[in-house]
Amino acid sequence: MTDRMAALTYDRGTDPWETTVGLRKTEVERPILDETKDYHDRSSVLVRPMMTGFCGSDRGIWFRSSFKDMIFKSLDRDHKDSRVIGHELLGRIVALGTDARRAYGLEVGDVVTTESHIICGACYQCRIGDTHVCADDKIIGISEDGCFAEAVKLPAKTLWRTNLERIRPEVAAVQEPFGNAVHAATAVDLRGKSVAIFGCGAIGQFTIMIAKALGASCIIGIDPNPVNAELARKLGADEVIEFKIQPDKNNGWKSYPDIVEQVVKFSGIDGVDVAMEMAGYNSSVNNALMSVRRGGDVVLFGLKQGDFKVEDFQRTIVKGINIHSIIGRRLFETWVITKSLLESKENGIQDKIWNVMLNRGKDTITDIKDFVPAEFEKKIGTHPKLIIRW
Repeated sequence: MTDRMAALTYDRGTDPWETTVGLRKTEVERPILDETKDYHDRSSVLVRPMMTGFCGSDRGIWFRSSFKDMIFKSLDRDHKDSRVIGHELLGRIVALGTDARRAYGLEVGDVVTTESHIICGACYQCRIGDTHVCADDKIIGISEDGCFAEAVKLPAKTLWRTNLERIRPEVAAVQEPFGNAVHAATAVDLRGKSVAIFGCGAIGQFTIMIAKALGASCIIGIDPNPVNAELARKLGADEVIEFKIQPDKNNGWKSYPDIVEQVVKFSGIDGVDVAMEMAGYNSSVNNALMSVRRGGDVVLFGLKQGDFKVEDFQRTIVKGINIHSIIGRRLFETWVITKSLLESKENGIQDKIWNVMLNRGKDTITDIKDFVPAEFEKKIGTHPKLIIRW
């Protein structure tokens, strides 16, 4: 084994953020464990990725629309210009520190995935159990080198064992983003509730299946992309609203009255019980707020930078609408629920992810040896979820 390895990276020295797109396939220094030089390595693990998922965050880095500040600040901290991207992982442990074995019972050969947020464990939020909003966390593939590589060094505390006899590897590789949807869908009790999902990309598609499994009475999906809309139908949405984006309509930030009208009609009352916003656009947030019933719940997960405007703000107060903001996964409560949902044979979620979202691997799985940026970029725009096989 050489001291160099293949990786997909962003390099601010060769690829100015404002004028480039994509990731480079290059060679970087292979991580090692050396407890004599760095005491952190006692509780660290080297993992060889088998499969890695390409997600919305990676898309934001690819097209330079998200995470510039976090990446650049971390590169300044590390005194370098290149960051290995990627945080959705399925791999095998190839080496581990003394404490990683003793404290966590890990062994070479174990199959693992990983939580992407490396928490500090010492801030106020961590100490009271709100580790998903750690005040000093680091994100794999953004503020620390990630898993789009032949090897990645991770703290043992972030790893989650996976049983490949119960979860197929392609699905196991996307447990982390699936967990985002689990966190969103468990923010409120969905049993017997009508649910509207605004934005049926990968996380929205996961949410459709999870909401159904958690007992939602009826689900409506809303998305302008006809591919996403059709996938939402196949994954179990009872009704789907397709629409055309009109950037100049209502100043580009207000709700779409025709969409709100259809969602309210679908509810059978004055709005759905739960509106889940998964797209992150200002108009979509207002669609969700305007479509929920009195006393209903709005779950906000979609993320975009900048200021947003709330339409008819007093309505949110007067109608007693509850707003829940979701980030990441609750450690490790969300992972326990994720494991249960994916290993279940009754809900069909695992089969739907493989057969529908991943299209049984056709054009959704790319071997790293065959990685060509231009070809991969076409796939980004065609499929909701992509897998890189190492």
